[in-house]
Amino acid sequence: MSSILLPPPIQKINSEISANAGVKLSILRLDLMHPEINGNKWFKLKYNLSEAKEKNFSTILTFGGAYSNHIYATAAAGKIFGFRTIGVIRGEENIPLNPTLQFAVAQGMQLLYIDRRTYKQRHTDELKNQLKLQFGEVFIIPEGGCNLNGMRGCIEILETVKEFNTICLACGTGTTLAGMTLSLNQQQKVMGFPILKGGDFLKEDINNLLTNYLDSGLPAPVNCPAPWELICNYHFGGYAKVNNELRLFCQNFQQEYGIPLDYVYTGKMFYGVMDLIAKGFLKSDSLLLVHTGGLQGNLG
Repeated sequence: MSSILLPPPIQKINSEISANAGVKLSILRLDLMHPEINGNKWFKLKYNLSEAKEKNFSTILTFGGAYSNHIYATAAAGKIFGFRTIGVIRGEENIPLNPTLQFAVAQGMQLLYIDRRTYKQRHTDELKNQLKLQFGEVFIIPEGGCNLNGMRGCIEILETVKEFNTICLACGTGTTLAGMTLSLNQQQKVMGFPILKGGDFLKEDINNLLTNYLDSGLPAPVNCPAPWELICNYHFGGYAKVNNELRLFCQNFQQEYGIPLDYVYTGKMFYGVMDLIAKGFLKSDSLLLVHTGGLQGNLG
């Protein structure tokens, strides 16, 4: 499956702010791996798709919001690898569809809209069984690919990246961060920037993911996770919330370095990192910022 993807390049950034702080900045360009299944979404889907194929499932069902990168990537992967796909979307249908959902439908994904109260039950057996009664035998992937298969894939993101002290990334479910901590050593650390308001709740979710994965017997390069922390004050109001300050930062960053950032995830993390450097909280360090894709979200 991975033969369709390009290896992600690492791009160095020459910033006056970081140079003055003695910080070396580089970016892992996961967004360049594939035009549609890029970023961390591929790594979360990889082993889920493999399991579905091994178990002879023909249909993938998953969950997401109206601007979900995961919905976008799952729809594309389904078309490429020959799966029928169903997207369970949080909230009401809005016509015309936004660009993310337009793309999903164009790839053949069937959309089912459910109210927000019901959507909160997406992890329960009751709702999953209802969906199976409605759609038949389906392979269910949780929202954002947040399961052990997703973690297993995320462990591979940094397999060949060893020379950086600190890894920075945006966090939605925490799956990518959890996977990355299992591929690093104790002298390295991961800084996660939740894009949800009140992102402290992810600490418990990440610890649970790590415990469940290490107890599962699935492959892990190390026995214990590398140190990690969450920086929770760069959410800009919450999921998909954007203001002019963030827009201007992303536009200036692209103009200066030629790297587009998305407003929902990566842009917030990049803003946070540059702000922490400017304020003197990050000094004399070697940082790798992970670009997790999701640029189609800007169209909305």
